[in-house]
Amino acid sequence: MKVKNLYSLLVLGASVAIPQVANAQETVYESEAVSVTEFACDNTNHTFANWRNNWFIQVGAGVDQPLVERGLGGQHAPYHNVNRHNMTVAYNLGFGRWMSPYLGFRLNGIGGSLHSNVPTDADPHNGWTTAKHINVNFELMWDMCNSIGGVNPNRPVSVIPFVGFGGDYMYDQQNGEGKIPSATNIYMNGAPRNSSWTLPVTAGIQFRFRLGRYVDFFAEARAAFYGDNWNNVANGRPIEANVAAIGGFNFNIGGRGWGNFNQCEYVRQIANLNNEVNDLRAQMLNAAQTIAALEAQLPCPEPTVQKDCVNAPLMTTVRFLINSAEIMPTEEVNVYNMAEWLKANPKEKVVIVGYADKDTGTAEYNLGLSQRRAEAVANALVNKYGINASRLTVKYDGSAVQPYSENDWNRIVIFTQK
Repeated sequence: MKVKNLYSLLVLGASVAIPQVANAQETVYESEAVSVTEFACDNTNHTFANWRNNWFIQVGAGVDQPLVERGLGGQHAPYHNVNRHNMTVAYNLGFGRWMSPYLGFRLNGIGGSLHSNVPTDADPHNGWTTAKHINVNFELMWDMCNSIGGVNPNRPVSVIPFVGFGGDYMYDQQNGEGKIPSATNIYMNGAPRNSSWTLPVTAGIQFRFRLGRYVDFFAEARAAFYGDNWNNVANGRPIEANVAAIGGFNFNIGGRGWGNFNQCEYVRQIANLNNEVNDLRAQMLNAAQTIAALEAQLPCPEPTVQKDCVNAPLMTTVRFLINSAEIMPTEEVNVYNMAEWLKANPKEKVVIVGYADKDTGTAEYNLGLSQRRAEAVANALVNKYGINASRLTVKYDGSAVQPYSENDWNRIVIFTQK
């Protein structure tokens, strides 16, 4: 009963306030019209992506070849600059992310064996030296094709230069007899060593071939530049290097792609919304004037609490959202008012007629939609407010009949007296 009394008070309060609001709204709506302002914009497409996207894991293999100084001095000085090398297998594992369509980063690791020819006193021509190494670098990557040719996540081939820095650990260096090649090693505390830590700088170029949304094939050429002691030989050449050719696959985590927006589009949308606001205010002004005229015709203009004044008019309506048959909370009061009127007039019967907007949907679909709307109102009267179903007749005209000239007002259910 408290809820019903609250609805009654709301109805009575509205009947008091509407005439006053109608008189005041004309000035308000006219004085507060929204002006449409032209905004300057550069018409540039900006890209964005969720932080979860555009990560990748890189797995590959290839060959590398050290470019280091040779020599041991002494009696075999003619072999001081013997410069023979042997290619060996290199393995690659990387992890990174594209921060934008143009720039990315990765933590990249390469490792494997190294073979080089270091002459010794025993074998001045074929003194092979072997070692193992692990190289880990932080590298910045630049997608040259996106920067020059425009952003295209489906581009079949991309050219990606990169630079970086990191650390390299060479270990287990020995000659063909399994010994540390002491004639060529740097001595520390009177003994030769077979390992070294160095800080290389890397550079290279990658060619990426798109296989699908989540997988790419890549081929890259790279070079790492070290200090003189990378191979534990310091013999005058200030920089040593290791060049490699790597091929493998990139596995894209979360897919690869970028959203984009143009601020000029949003400026135009704001201008359109301002125009719609002005149109709605004009419609509200007309509605307020119509309500004021209807209120002036009521038989009980004084807001006194009398039972016959809260009787619902026989043209009570229930409006619906587009493509919906659900009664909105703002329309529930109209269903309640009709239920109260039927309870106050137990001999009366009503017809519930459903309609649909002809501008949306086909005639067949709209007929079914109007039926669902009328049945939703009838079910609310029966199940929620206890009205006997025999007093209700449900009809539906779809979009064949349009009671209102404004199309969106025809998403409605109208009560008529039977």
